[in-house]
Amino acid sequence: MIRIARTLFLLATLTLFNLAGRVQADEPVRVGLLGIDNFGSVAYTEFLNRPHAEGVFAGVRVVAAYPVISPDYPDSEKLQEQWKAQLLNMYQKPKDPKDAVPPIEMVNSIDELLKKCDAVMIFSMDGRQHLAQATPVLKAGKRLFISRPLASSPEDAIAILKLAKETKTPCWSSSQHRFSGGFSGMRDHPEVGKVIGCDVYGGWTVNAPEADKFTRPLHSIETLVTIMGPGVASVSCASSPSAECFTVTWKDGRIGTYRGIKEGAVKYSATVFGEKGVSPAGIYGHGVPVKGIVPTTDKYVGYEGLAIEMAKFLKGGQPPVTPAETLEIFALIQAAEESKAKNGVPVPLKDLSKALGD
Repeated sequence: MIRIARTLFLLATLTLFNLAGRVQADEPVRVGLLGIDNFGSVAYTEFLNRPHAEGVFAGVRVVAAYPVISPDYPDSEKLQEQWKAQLLNMYQKPKDPKDAVPPIEMVNSIDELLKKCDAVMIFSMDGRQHLAQATPVLKAGKRLFISRPLASSPEDAIAILKLAKETKTPCWSSSQHRFSGGFSGMRDHPEVGKVIGCDVYGGWTVNAPEADKFTRPLHSIETLVTIMGPGVASVSCASSPSAECFTVTWKDGRIGTYRGIKEGAVKYSATVFGEKGVSPAGIYGHGVPVKGIVPTTDKYVGYEGLAIEMAKFLKGGQPPVTPAETLEIFALIQAAEESKAKNGVPVPLKDLSKALGD
């Protein structure tokens, strides 16, 4: 009888444990937004807060936001109010009441935000603020995604990732271009084969705000590294009123280029050179070309590629971009700036990841 009683007790305990685990598993990962003057705060929340979310977007929800403006960033306050209104109204007046989503709460401090969430996404436009904003988040041990740019300088980028390592808190940043199928799909394109070289082009804002000057080529440089892979050895830069041109040499001898367009029509894409063939890349938001034809009528995914990676990460997945690769991109841009100052001589890349103790 005693043995039977013990067995029944263990079964009952396991049942309660499993029920508790299911209840806990049913609770969504609570996400907080720090800074909302970037449209990304709205764009990604639309994915994460979908009514009756399924698949990768199930089990995660933005619950609170701490609006922060930058007095030095153009239109920061105006943009914040615009996106704040959209966030407060998002999914709040559905035709079917069953589709209602809990409203996002606006809070008045980072401390208050941290109390209400399990993970944080920083969407402040001014990258100069990111180190100060990331510091309390990382010290609190909250998973952190920082919208492009990670920081406005290599020094701040190193400081953020170093603190993430010291606190053992997962943290990453990325341009949405990295996860656009028309770019990422070129690395293993069957008609191109092994990538030997790549010429990327995109916009270069001549009158960029001070906060954006260093990182203005980031979308295109992430595209270049996405297609070519990491392992850059040196960079040279030629600059004129019409374009900013980087020539990038990899350690294995491959060469890629970046053309920052200052005048004329602006597009974001690339030409990829491979062992099997040469092909244009797709364009942002669309898929890879087939027989050299770039698709434009397929499903436009835009922010969705990065939103999928965000959702995986927020629910406990590994950051899809390593600190070493992120810092290599900052080092690439840094070397290009140094080359320009030296009239275009090739400049070896600094290994910024050494500062992390790797």
